[in-house]
Amino acid sequence: VQLQASGGGLVQAGGSLRLSCAASGRTFSSYVVGWFRQAPGKEREFVAAISWSGDKTSYADSVKGRFTISRDNAKNTVYLQMDSLKPEDTAVYYCAADRTWSDYGARRGYDYWGQGTQVTVSS
Repeated sequence: VQLQASGGGLVQAGGSLRLSCAASGRTFSSYVVGWFRQAPGKEREFVAAISWSGDKTSYADSVKGRFTISRDNAKNTVYLQMDSLKPEDTAVYYCAADRTWSDYGARRGYDYWGQGTQVTVSS
């Protein structure tokens, strides 16, 4: 599966952005999808994940209650709605996919990665 992340940009603190992760292929519903982010000088960290049908989601504590992950398998797309953005949310955001849920919160849990999209939150 090939992944394309989009929707990043510059927003003021308190604002919102919606990221999209579009996937190629006819078996998108067979993949767990996760979002990760990497700020300058920091390790890439888990943000959120969604199961194959969307009935199960998980979030990092730092974004819980502010970010919402969802998917539309008919459109082969996963979304990350980001509200109440903070300057510390500034990072390059990546989407990733894998067939299993077992390591959804770790980089090693994903075989496929898209290119990143930059999110910058100004104070």
